[in-house]
Parts: sequence; structure tokens; C-alpha cells
Amino acid sequence: MSRPHQDAPAEALPSEQAGEAALLGPDLESRVVDDDHQALKLWLRLLACTTRVEDQIRNRLRQQFDTTLPRFDLLAQLERHPEGLSMRELSQRLMVTGGNVTGVVDQLEAESLVQRQPHASDRRSFTVTLTPTGRRLFRRMAATHEAWVVELLGGWNAAQKGEVYNLLAHLKLHLAGLDQARPSGKAGKPAKASAASPAPRRKGSP
Repeated sequence: MSRPHQDAPAEALPSEQAGEAALLGPDLESRVVDDDHQALKLWLRLLACTTRVEDQIRNRLRQQFDTTLPRFDLLAQLERHPEGLSMRELSQRLMVTGGNVTGVVDQLEAESLVQRQPHASDRRSFTVTLTPTGRRLFRRMAATHEAWVVELLGGWNAAQKGEVYNLLAHLKLHLAGLDQARPSGKAGKPAKASAASPAPRRKGSP
């Protein structure tokens, strides 16, 4: 007696695929065709999911806290470093240009959420720290942000989350090895964020 069909990997029927496409709408994965390499399909699916999660978080931050994801990410970095960070360190950690960091810090300083102080060892630089007001606000946003991420990744159970987390760890190590193998002078430079290559996010990440 043959094994039941349900033991085999499930394949979506054409009608199911059409319904899924109508529900999801166009995204980065829409460009995939059957002949594309599996790695390309996986990459575009990862990008599509990341973009959808990020868009949800951006919209919720704007609606609930009247703020942006770059501002949240910068506050998150400062919360992790109570001693403060220089503008250059912020630029490296956020993987954006110094000009972008300066603009965000200017906004947050005008709202009394961060403060700049002369750097202890470099008179030409500043150390940026959270103010007490900024720290209280960020902790409130971070708790809400965590709840959002839990909700957005609720399509997986705990075992599935663990499996994906471990699989991505292997991929991350592979990518790190490729980065180390790059010619001298190129490794270690932060990649600029783009729509096609979203920067990693943290809880508070981003």
C-alpha cells in the first residue's frame, strides 16, 4: 500500500496560486518566473517579506508615535550605548552616510530627545547621548515595537521560528566568509541601504 499523498511536499494548485497573488498584490517576488534559479526565488521572497514587515513598522511608528524608522533606529543605538556614540560610530552602526545621521540628530536634539557633548578625546567630534526624556520615550516605543514584530511573525510557530533562525545563521556565516575573502581595502566598509537591499533592523533592532 502506497503512502498517503499528504506525506509529500504540498504544491499549490493554480487556483490557490491565483488567490494568493490576489491577496498579496504585486511585490518584489512578482518578477519570479518558473525557470529562475531556486536561490533567486528565495532571495526575492526574503526581500518581499522583509519589505512587508518594514513597511508595517514604518506605518505604525508614524501613526502611533509620529516618528520614522531612521529616528527609531538611531534612538535604539543610543539606548544600547548609555555612554554615547560619536557621529561616525552612529553612521557605521546604522550603515548610512554622515549627512543622514546629522539630519536625524538635529531633529532629535531640537525635540530634547538627544544631546551632543564634546568628545572626550577628539575636540573636532561630538558624543551623542539620550536625554532622560528620550530614554523614556524610546523604552515605550521599543516595547510596542517588540509586540508588533511578534504579531508580524506570528505566521510561524515557535519551532518554525527556531528553524528559520538557525538556517539564517548558516547563511550569515557563509556571507561573512565571502566578505572576508574580498580584496584588501573593500572588506569592512558598511553597505549603503537601498530599496533592493534593506538594512538589518533591531528590536531597539530594526
